[in-house]
Amino acid sequence: MSLAVDSTGVSPERAPDTSGIGGHPRGLTTLFFTEMWERFSYYGMRSLLILYMTAPLAVGGLNFDRKYAGLIYGTYVSSVYWTPLIGGWLADKVFGARRAVLLGGIVIACGHFSMVFHSLASFYAGLILIAAGTGLLKPNVSTMVGDLYEEGDARRDAGFSIFYMGINIGALSAPLVCGYLGQSVDWHYGFGAAGIGMVLGLVQYVLGGSRLRGVGLKGVEKGRPDAAQLQKIAKPAESQSEGFDVVTLALAVVGGAIGAALGFIYGESGLLSALVPTVIGLFAGYLAGTARLLAGDELMRVLVIFILFVFSVIFWMTFEQAGSSLTLFADKLTRNQIFGWEFPSSWFQSVQPIFVVLLAPVFAGVWIRLGRRDPSSPMKFALGLLFAGLAFAIVAFASTLTGGGKVSPLWLVLCYFTQTLGELCLSPVGLSTVTKLSPARMVGLMMGVWFLSISFGGYIAGIAAGFFEESEGALFRLFGIFALVTLVAAAILFALTPLIRRMTPRAG
Repeated sequence: MSLAVDSTGVSPERAPDTSGIGGHPRGLTTLFFTEMWERFSYYGMRSLLILYMTAPLAVGGLNFDRKYAGLIYGTYVSSVYWTPLIGGWLADKVFGARRAVLLGGIVIACGHFSMVFHSLASFYAGLILIAAGTGLLKPNVSTMVGDLYEEGDARRDAGFSIFYMGINIGALSAPLVCGYLGQSVDWHYGFGAAGIGMVLGLVQYVLGGSRLRGVGLKGVEKGRPDAAQLQKIAKPAESQSEGFDVVTLALAVVGGAIGAALGFIYGESGLLSALVPTVIGLFAGYLAGTARLLAGDELMRVLVIFILFVFSVIFWMTFEQAGSSLTLFADKLTRNQIFGWEFPSSWFQSVQPIFVVLLAPVFAGVWIRLGRRDPSSPMKFALGLLFAGLAFAIVAFASTLTGGGKVSPLWLVLCYFTQTLGELCLSPVGLSTVTKLSPARMVGLMMGVWFLSISFGGYIAGIAAGFFEESEGALFRLFGIFALVTLVAAAILFALTPLIRRMTPRAG
């Protein structure tokens, strides 16, 4: 005999929380504003980062060489996306998600406030603290959103859509506030405003803790053993080491060593140049060691994820240039005026999230409306790459119009609009595809692969800023190369789509 369910899709005996906005759990509001303010702090600081590093000492900047500034930017952005792999593990094993979010937010705020002081030591300390804090907060606040809903709750997807809007509200408002303060008043006022935003998020997170109803606590704190405890109960002590894999560990070490060597050989900044290649090499070796144990359908599905990983890196290496080379283009070669009124160049970084907020519901409606004609996931990936390539083709063409002067701001707006079309084709679909294709016991690991692709792409995007030059033809070559690589990748993926669909129908 089956139990009756209510409109949420959950058995009434479980008493789902419908007391929040729109019939969602009350805790969604708390997590919405936590993430909104965290993204406000992140994008607020990021909108100023490359400009502050390359600005002359006379105007309060650090006067870094563009190649070095690009390396710093790329290492920082990359770290924001690989540290969550560690932060998620720490939450599972040590803190629990709720404490991890609180601790992460405190560390992030300390990082922003460290950057209020004009010294190299406090600047570097701030970047390290923000990256580490984001690693603790970002994966675990998303986990807590999922935990608000019981399995099978029909409200879950809508809840994540609301949560995603919070991300973009924070992203679009941050450059307007922090960018204005940083460029029009003082750089450190902008960094301080980012820190204040994170503090506001923490205050409402603590005050709204009662709304979370035990969400984000470790199993033992909720009166039941967690997964690790159950595993220990189920297995005798002598079998606890059976999961240790020497080959996987060796591959991880070898991968890290190769990455470090490449970083030292081709980099110019010692340990800094080697950091991200080492991390990527470690994870690549670990993933190779894990994948070698797979066979049959599982192996085929993981291979498809790795194929899409390569194309994801190519997409993010163009998309993440919004905060690096495209910000320099906005500052140096774009007229930052509307009807005679001049605005800070950092405001261009609000354009993308504005388009996301406006277009995300449109895309969701289009995919639903298409029904059976809805493009497959690999096809949407290819479309995302196509739009990303076209965006850089647009800015490459715009760079030829400078002629010693500055171009219309509409060129960058058109570039960001086209990039947003690509993001909405690829980003949500990528997350969904990974969850669909991953073997059940490897979902977390494969999500790490997805975030690693963003990390790697962000690193390349930072390095690209080091090649930004105003000399004739230099930007056309720079942006043109990225456009060409991305468009070729799109064409290859379009051609591979039928093969990918045959390899695993679940990719569709």
